[in-house]
Amino acid sequence: MTTTAKVPTDIAIAQAAKLRPVADIAAELGLDDDELELYGKYKAKVRLSALARRKPRGRLVLVTGINPTPAGEGKSTVTVGVTQALRKLGRNAALCIREPSLGPVFGVKGGAAGGGYAQVVPMEDINLHFTGDFHAIASAHNLLSALLDAHLHHGNALALDTRRITWPRTIDMNDRALRSIIVGLGGLNAGPTREERFVIIPGSEIMAIMALASGLDDLEQRLARIIVGLTHDKRPVRASDLKAQGAMTLLLKDAINPNLVQTLEGGPAFIHCGPFGNIAHGCNSVVATKLALALCDVVLTEAGFGADLGAEKFFDIKCRMARLDPEAAVVVATVRALKMHGGVKKDALARPDVAAVARGAANVRRHIRNVKKFGVPVVVALNRFLSDTEDELEAVRAECAAEGVGVELCEVWEKGGEGGVGVAEAVLKLLDGGGAKFKPLYDERRPIREKIETIAKDIYGAAGVAFAPAAERALEQLPALGLGETPVCMAKTQYSFSDDPAKLGAPSGFTLQVRDILPSAGAGFVVALAGDIMTMPGLSRTPAAEKIRVHPDGTIEGLF
Repeated sequence: MTTTAKVPTDIAIAQAAKLRPVADIAAELGLDDDELELYGKYKAKVRLSALARRKPRGRLVLVTGINPTPAGEGKSTVTVGVTQALRKLGRNAALCIREPSLGPVFGVKGGAAGGGYAQVVPMEDINLHFTGDFHAIASAHNLLSALLDAHLHHGNALALDTRRITWPRTIDMNDRALRSIIVGLGGLNAGPTREERFVIIPGSEIMAIMALASGLDDLEQRLARIIVGLTHDKRPVRASDLKAQGAMTLLLKDAINPNLVQTLEGGPAFIHCGPFGNIAHGCNSVVATKLALALCDVVLTEAGFGADLGAEKFFDIKCRMARLDPEAAVVVATVRALKMHGGVKKDALARPDVAAVARGAANVRRHIRNVKKFGVPVVVALNRFLSDTEDELEAVRAECAAEGVGVELCEVWEKGGEGGVGVAEAVLKLLDGGGAKFKPLYDERRPIREKIETIAKDIYGAAGVAFAPAAERALEQLPALGLGETPVCMAKTQYSFSDDPAKLGAPSGFTLQVRDILPSAGAGFVVALAGDIMTMPGLSRTPAAEKIRVHPDGTIEGLF
């Protein structure tokens, strides 16, 4: 990711691109007309019947990264650019990434469609309303909320304890005012007065369910299993008790179909579902991944945030549930980010500091070791900036070589696929080496406490775990709800291996604080909340929304 004045803004590059009709891309993949539903000229949904007619045959590669910093790493950009590079090398390759959330688009992070000359397009559509999947998820989620409150209003025949309702409402925006609210203040006909909360749509259980569902039948069964709360004697009340799953499935019947778009270089890109990697499982949908594997020889997919979150959940939740067999992984890093992990402030990153790079490289080294624990071979992709010196680059190579892993410079932001050929060749070498022996980290049948402690110690470097009283109660209660033998979805800060975002690098010996453990019965896992992690983000003092506008000629400014 070099930074030169020659490269226009992401939105300028995207709007200047000459796109291929998506129908042509679909035809090259071997898709029939009746398997495609066009959303205009450049977007389409692929019907699930296309997957039912084909068997996955491709090889799966995960793109993950170090713990993110304000210096930037470029994981999505690398995923797009290396896929473009593989196609330049004559490989039938596609990428599978998540749909962006409006919250980060208008907040701090910006879009999630790649960057520079390694983007998926139409960029502005993908970053905004796209094909309406997020809106469908919000409607299905909030329908269940409405049915729940209507049930309470009309006599509460299920004897729900309003103090033990666990089902929130959802919206796709960063809005801290909705973290904890009171509803039902409009009098006798407005429903019962009770505490309520909102989660952002990427943290909705409906998002997790749709990302993990194998088809419409599985989707409806998962929706039926959702636990909305407990009765006074602590029995679960599910969406099926409210007779909600049929209507919810109807609202999601189109959204579950994967979305097909293209890279800037005209290759296929499947973009579907968008669970966050810090509060959810952080992976695109199972059906999109399997469809890509059925149509292409090599498929790159990314998982949210650093490998301690996204990669761990990709392996332990998505791959386990979907029986996927990843064969290689790319860990993305930058010299600038490693300097920050080594203690350098953001305003001093342009100054050469080999010692700081070496200190910060402890972060990438731990991520390398962690990915290897799953039996998956690794290459490091180092996004290059103009300020990087040869000595700093060599320091990264030396640190990674100590883990037995190679480093390839990546310049896809500036050069597109051509800038990722080195990484692409390294990925192919890993695939050809046949050294992958994928295995999850833990046995899902073990007690919840033990699974959380395994993740904390083996992946995060913690000395132990402290469970708050609410978490201790959940450890007793969840097995009785049928959730004792599921994977664990950890929710914690993305900025550190620990639950403290200020602890950069590779901290160890700390105690991970787990404040609560929530049921996610439809998704098929439990969610452990660590530290101060929030399921509803807030906007900063100067959100990105302040700089975004659309001009009369349709040109968009500020979207990145």
